Amino acid sequence: MTTTPQSRPIINPYLAVLVGVFAVSFSALFVRLTTAPPLIIATYRLLFTFLLLAPATAASRFSGVRSMSRREIALSAASGVFLALHFVTWFTSLFYTSVASSVVIVTMQPVFVVVGAWLFFREKVPRLALLGGVVALCGSIVIGAGDFQLGMRAFVGDLLALAAAVFVSGYLLIGRKLRGNVELSGYTFVTYGASSLVLVSASFLSRTPCHPYPPLDWLLFFALAAVCTVLGHTVFNWVLRYVQASVVSVSILGEPIGAIVWASLFLGESPTLRQVAGGSLIFAGLYIFTRVSARNTVGRRP
Repeated sequence: MTTTPQSRPIINPYLAVLVGVFAVSFSALFVRLTTAPPLIIATYRLLFTFLLLAPATAASRFSGVRSMSRREIALSAASGVFLALHFVTWFTSLFYTSVASSVVIVTMQPVFVVVGAWLFFREKVPRLALLGGVVALCGSIVIGAGDFQLGMRAFVGDLLALAAAVFVSGYLLIGRKLRGNVELSGYTFVTYGASSLVLVSASFLSRTPCHPYPPLDWLLFFALAAVCTVLGHTVFNWVLRYVQASVVSVSILGEPIGAIVWASLFLGESPTLRQVAGGSLIFAGLYIFTRVSARNTVGRRP
């Protein structure tokens, strides 16, 4: 997808991409440092994100939301549900398996995005891209097989990370379809609002305690929202207005590398040789996959 800017951005989009990758790389570390259940971590991350962005939307008199059709609002809400499911399954996986295994497997979302685009939008997938996808899947099997030898708990964590990759693909597919016509403020307001509502309701229905938690946990909840979501995912959505989607897709592959570095420094989790081998296959496959898929979509509207 090629985007044509209507005005020159104040901030260099490529610098913004680097900031976004750096910001999201802290997600796994912040989650592992908390003492709260994964459902609560996800709830406060999305709720705080919504509360941080809502004032700006209100200041514009909700113009972005009012310009949306009912169908666009419904699709944005559905995108929020997928995002909520993504965070719950991924955060849970981080307590079952290592950071290295979880973040590398969840990064496979580009494969599922293109598969979904083929299933629902009948978009063609180049053969070389399919080869890259197969290489990436082989890498996940290498990691999963190694974790299975360690125990069923680690293997379940890998499966949860894989499920998280599928859920975030639903979020990205809907977002890609809407962002050509919907303003960012309207889309994020509805999406993050729907995610927050789903997670708050799930916490209430499951009787998962929303408090008390130590001060460090509240600081980490806020950091997940302000740093990882606002400076990370929301920045990526903004950047898509000025650069090709391929730039963002390939750059995001730097997230697991940063996450593994932070886990090694602060959690004492160094990746095993099998994880390095499997991760290398995934990175190589995803690089081929995203680059070839991007070339195939240049000049086409999402």
